[in-house]
Amino acid sequence: MAGVMTGFGNFTHAVVRAIPSSLAKEALRMNVLDVDLVKAQREHEVYVGVLKHKLGLQVIELPADESLPDCVFVEDVAVVCGDTALITRPGAESRRKETEAMRRALKELDLNIVEMSDENATLDGGDVLFTGREFFVGLSKRTNQKGAEILADVFKDYAVSTVPVTDGLHLKSFCSMGGPGLIVIGTSEPAQKALKVFEKLKDHMLIPVSNMEKVKVDGALTCCSVLINKKAKV
Repeated sequence: MAGVMTGFGNFTHAVVRAIPSSLAKEALRMNVLDVDLVKAQREHEVYVGVLKHKLGLQVIELPADESLPDCVFVEDVAVVCGDTALITRPGAESRRKETEAMRRALKELDLNIVEMSDENATLDGGDVLFTGREFFVGLSKRTNQKGAEILADVFKDYAVSTVPVTDGLHLKSFCSMGGPGLIVIGTSEPAQKALKVFEKLKDHMLIPVSNMEKVKVDGALTCCSVLINKKAKV
């Protein structure tokens, strides 16, 4: 499996989407919290700037859609691995039209597009954790077993394991990849715990990015981009 891990975590492109004004009042959320829209937009600009200028990614920026208040959370509508992009079927019906702009963007990158069309399946990308060796799929309020099975069928080269998500919105609401072979998992003090883990990774750069406003509508940093490693054509 060493070859599978080669280059894991190295990306060339990122797809992001602007924040609509409707996010503040209409975005889905587990808790009723007021969102400072101007601050949220400023935080998002910094986030996109880090992807562009500090990480050197080619960033495809999609426009906001006021009719889709959650559209900034692009991670949920596509899972990309290698040259294949699975367009998901989000668990919240109000978010399913978000896939349209993402589908067009990924087609323009010449990725192989696979549609999740089964009406019995739901899958949010926020529930999909790829380690470079295997997939973990959270079974949550937004993702069901059928969705996990379709993902496994699309990415046949990798093992797929399901994880029950009984608290919180998504699997990646409380865990993420911290580097090759390292999964960072939050506890009751997730930020401080994760920070201590990252500080031990001397070969990795830690870039602080505020996410205080989007977290009020259950948005984590990974929610706001779809990362792609696109090989140059010879």
